[in-house]
Amino acid sequence: MNDGLISTVLRRGFLSLVALFIAAPLVVVIGVSFNQTRRMSFPPTELSLKWYKAFFTDAGWMKSLETSLTISLLAALIAVTIALPIAYAVWRYNSKAAKGLAGVGSGLFLLPGVVTALMFSAFWGMVGHVGRIENVILSHSVILLGVPVAMLSVGFQSIEKALIEAAHTMGAGDAEAFRMVVRPAMTPYILCALVYVFVLSLNEYLIAYMVAGFSVQTLPIRVFTALRSGYEPTMCVGAVIFILLGFAAFSLLAAIGDLPKLMGRNRPLEA
Repeated sequence: MNDGLISTVLRRGFLSLVALFIAAPLVVVIGVSFNQTRRMSFPPTELSLKWYKAFFTDAGWMKSLETSLTISLLAALIAVTIALPIAYAVWRYNSKAAKGLAGVGSGLFLLPGVVTALMFSAFWGMVGHVGRIENVILSHSVILLGVPVAMLSVGFQSIEKALIEAAHTMGAGDAEAFRMVVRPAMTPYILCALVYVFVLSLNEYLIAYMVAGFSVQTLPIRVFTALRSGYEPTMCVGAVIFILLGFAAFSLLAAIGDLPKLMGRNRPLEA
């Protein structure tokens, strides 16, 4: 057996083990969600959609799903709306104020979750505005601001400034140059930033719990609350919904965005 074949076998074996390790928990939770009985057993003793019907006909679970989707959508829209002018000002005008805001946003994102949750809990308590859904939306928008700032900055850096200058030379104003050159180039990055913030907000538990308590039950809070009372098969259905939303979101990213570039690649892949 030559060295090349051994190397290929080892590489594929290692990658297969990693893939198996990553996929195993997903396969188990999906399998348990289709179990006929209430027991957390795998493989399922008898396949059934019983717990999916229970989930989608339960007003509490559906309210939590609706709340999570509402918070995630609005948090993504607000975060990207704030991040876009910041990233644009840094790229176009090299603004020190915009750089400062971008740094603050990135710094908040890097703080431990418990610290930011405590910080926002104290803030909303101080202003006397507690237990509201808007607390969670605004807190997520601020904490996750560093994500769209970074992604949009990558997008702006990909635009040749010579194209802007050419548009100005041909008589276009700033607004027209933005519409003709910047907006088409930035659309995939804006969509990717929206998807990233949406997914991160959807999965977030600690800040949502600390700033709104059980008065605003997102899906992660609902799962945790149900878990405290013992195992409930509908929790696995909630987990499957998270998995499906996550896969759908990142499939969308792969379809509309340049993932290697978003992850930092700045030169073409070698053949």
